[in-house]
Amino acid sequence: MSHPVDVHVGKRLKQIRTLRRMSQTDVAKRLSLSFQQIQKYEIGSNRIAASRLFELSRILDVPTAYFFEGLVEAETMPRNDKGLDIVNALAAIEDDKIKSRIVTFIEDVSGLTVARRAS
Repeated sequence: MSHPVDVHVGKRLKQIRTLRRMSQTDVAKRLSLSFQQIQKYEIGSNRIAASRLFELSRILDVPTAYFFEGLVEAETMPRNDKGLDIVNALAAIEDDKIKSRIVTFIEDVSGLTVARRAS
């Protein structure tokens, strides 16, 4: 499975290549690659090495940062749903005293205070 950053960079490559009216073959020849390799870059199935990205930025006359523009870091980071799992598990506990003791434990370990709602 392709990493979201590789897919984003590939889309940006295709976008600027198209804007520059260059074919995949044109770009591939300048890099001494096959056009199939450029296809793989553009769909994100093959990761583009930093040195190759630098070469592409020179060929396409854009800064290397161009390929990362519009990339939202939160979308690229793997999600950690452990917090949500803990909240769901805590909500499933019916005994309010046990819930309160667990919340106190979490507060002690984390150093944070959980706001308590009036029941």
